[in-house]
Amino acid sequence: MAPIDVLQLVTTPRSFFDQQVRTLEERGVRCTVVEVPRPEGGRGPESFARFYREVLREAVLGDYDLVHANYGLVGPIALAQPVRPVVLSIWGSEVMGYSNRLDRVTRFAARHSDAVIAPSKAVSRELDVPHATIPFGIDTELFRPMDRERAREYLGWDPDERIVLFPYDPDRAVKNYPLARRVVEGLSMNAELRTVSGLDYEEMPYVMNASDALLVTSERESGPMVAKEAVSCGLPVVSTDVGFVSDVLSGVSNCFTGRSERSLIDSLEYVLESGQRAEPSDATGGLGLDEMADDILTLYTTTLRF
Repeated sequence: MAPIDVLQLVTTPRSFFDQQVRTLEERGVRCTVVEVPRPEGGRGPESFARFYREVLREAVLGDYDLVHANYGLVGPIALAQPVRPVVLSIWGSEVMGYSNRLDRVTRFAARHSDAVIAPSKAVSRELDVPHATIPFGIDTELFRPMDRERAREYLGWDPDERIVLFPYDPDRAVKNYPLARRVVEGLSMNAELRTVSGLDYEEMPYVMNASDALLVTSERESGPMVAKEAVSCGLPVVSTDVGFVSDVLSGVSNCFTGRSERSLIDSLEYVLESGQRAEPSDATGGLGLDEMADDILTLYTTTLRF
């Protein structure tokens, strides 16, 4: 089969998007990434005007087979080029009711795209157009179980301390750090709530393997990808029921979702008392990059047949 050339459009690349592109390229897909410009003063109408001009120039002059819009906001710009078929990947928050304007833009793009990808059952349930459900993959060779003592020694952490990982910047209001603090303070045992943000991506597997539990208290999420990474490392997860976390944790031992502060406290207490790691069942699936890339490539091929 001849190589497929894809124009990849994105607002802001994330680690899972970069991995998606890299894994597709390993399968012979030739990807060119165009990102919405981000001037020093922040993005505005001029940023998207420049983005559209660049997309149009690439689509018309480049030898692409299709355009892949990654995130609902860039969907209409992908459709505005009249030359190539469009695949739209919805990341999640665009259709979860957080922004009426973004919701309308995304649903318009979904109705007019040649193929649509949802990353989870939670997003799939929000769509009223035909689509494929292809979960975001993670690097399971990077995020893997390792000896906790070795991970703590690498990080310089106390080997005897109970550590609950809060994997976000505490200042991000939507992540609800005050709730996380109250949950840990409500435990009947001593535990440290440790925050991590701005760390090199390659360091995160050590952090997860060195921790006793991951605590997610977000008010809303399109993911969170961190739950997949934690499960892949064997780190127990206690989380509010947001995004696709219920799908990820289904069938994984020693992981829980909770709808109240009390249920989060009780679940975290159980996890820390048990001292057991998380163990995905054979049916968990949907974690690896290879499965994701294979499914996307199949979708590309099917789209180009019609």
